[in-house]
Amino acid sequence: MTGFFHRAWDSDLGYSFRHSPVAVVAAVVALVCLVCAGFANWVAPHNPFDLATLELSDARLPPAWYAEGQSKYLLGTDDQGRDILSALMFGARISLAVGIASVLLSVTVGVALGLLAGFWGGKIDALIMRLCDVMLSFPAILVALLIAGVGRALFPNANEGLAFGVLIVSISLTGWVQYARTVRGSTMVERNKEYVQAARVTGVAPMRIMRKHVLPNVLGPVLVLATIQVATAIITEATLSFLGVGAPPTSPSLGTLIRVGNDYLFSGEWWITVFPGLMLVVIALSVNLLGDWLRDALNPRLN
Repeated sequence: MTGFFHRAWDSDLGYSFRHSPVAVVAAVVALVCLVCAGFANWVAPHNPFDLATLELSDARLPPAWYAEGQSKYLLGTDDQGRDILSALMFGARISLAVGIASVLLSVTVGVALGLLAGFWGGKIDALIMRLCDVMLSFPAILVALLIAGVGRALFPNANEGLAFGVLIVSISLTGWVQYARTVRGSTMVERNKEYVQAARVTGVAPMRIMRKHVLPNVLGPVLVLATIQVATAIITEATLSFLGVGAPPTSPSLGTLIRVGNDYLFSGEWWITVFPGLMLVVIALSVNLLGDWLRDALNPRLN
């Protein structure tokens, strides 16, 4: 494992990363967000969703640098006395988990369908591409809102696992299209190259050719697209939660925290909604900057 990281650090990609200050800063910020979200139970100063520890007398306290603030609530509290800093960590964990899971599902479906369409062509290609055209004719947020809303209506008493599953599927329903179209185009180029023709002549099965030969050579654009789409998926999840059809109220994400704080924005308690919004911007911006760097690093024309 140590040798793998050493080779990766000394590779062309590692060299490009070391000499890109923007990528380094974005990676550090994204890593800090991931660690704080993933280990929120240990890193957060409070458990904002433990009802036994909440004090309504501490509700709507301003940040600690205000005269009315308290040092134990660095970023203030919300309308129920929950620590905003702790709520950000727990909320970011849900937003990141849903965003990453939906992208993984989109990549799996999109890459598989794109390989089939590009390698086989003919009626399979036409059918998959027409399906892509149909999905692209609907706004992604509208489809996600419809599926999430229908899922909430059909399973009003569903547990958190099912609610999150519906949310992930609703975001992935249109997300796979871009991967399918990207992989299809790359596969149509790769299938006519000499190494694929040689594999066919030697009797290698078509599925093995796609899996062992074509797939590794079309993953570059997929990795770039997936990195950028993580930020889009997180924002989509926050939008759905802000509209009330995303994460369940018992496990609020950043979008839910923004929606709760929006009711108090014009009454002076700006910190309840501003800090979750800033957290969402920081996560999305850092991931997008990493995606931009990865796109440039993997583009041989720019090297």
